[in-house]
Amino acid sequence: MSKTDDPQDKNQLQAPLIEHLIELRSRLMRAVVAILVIFLGLYAFANDIYSFVAEPLMALLPEGSQMIATEVASPFLAPFKLTLVVAVFVAVPYVLHQAWAFVAPGLYDNEKALAIPILASSVGLFYAGAAFAYYVVFPLLFKFFTQTGPEDVAVMTDINQYLNFVLKLFFAFGVAFEIPIATFLLILSGATTVESLAKKRPYVVLGCFVIGMLLTPPDVVSQSLLAIPMYLLYEVGLLFGRLVRRRKGMDVEEAEHDEP
Repeated sequence: MSKTDDPQDKNQLQAPLIEHLIELRSRLMRAVVAILVIFLGLYAFANDIYSFVAEPLMALLPEGSQMIATEVASPFLAPFKLTLVVAVFVAVPYVLHQAWAFVAPGLYDNEKALAIPILASSVGLFYAGAAFAYYVVFPLLFKFFTQTGPEDVAVMTDINQYLNFVLKLFFAFGVAFEIPIATFLLILSGATTVESLAKKRPYVVLGCFVIGMLLTPPDVVSQSLLAIPMYLLYEVGLLFGRLVRRRKGMDVEEAEHDEP
């Protein structure tokens, strides 16, 4: 019998895998429990949360206007859905912490030192993208929509349709604000260079507007409000890539200088 066919060796190989699966299940359960706890704590304020999210539109409607519910269960399901999304949104740092605790033992020290700021920056940029959508994009976008329609048409938005609309924009802007991280990682990993990415600026500009067209409503305002920040964030990623390359060059020079 060969060495690999030894039952004892197979058991030794299977033991770490089972341990990892058990730990993964434990981390996932902790993340789910955290989301559930936050959701239960926020559910009492579900209607207030929905009113807060709806404020950018409601502030632009004529006095006395209100949203409508075209489905029987919408008054319950829309705030419920929003509260669940907010719970996940709030729990993201803890969920990422659980993911980090699972993968960190297999990383080298230099990888850990780099991964922590990247994770923290990713969360911060996603939150910044959502905040940008709420405080900058929504007021401009809803003002455009409410003022361009016929004067004899009353705007009465369905609460469920409005929720789907704003959640799509929250997600689109949150992901768009991750562009500096993606650009930085591409340069850091050696998959591309700063010079190569800089030469592709015309294609990047075109791509930003195409993505803006696909992820936002079919109007020039919302597309531009997504495309322009995406391009600016792309330039930020190039800037950090140059700084990292310069730092690496300085480290190499110091290492060569220290050699006997």
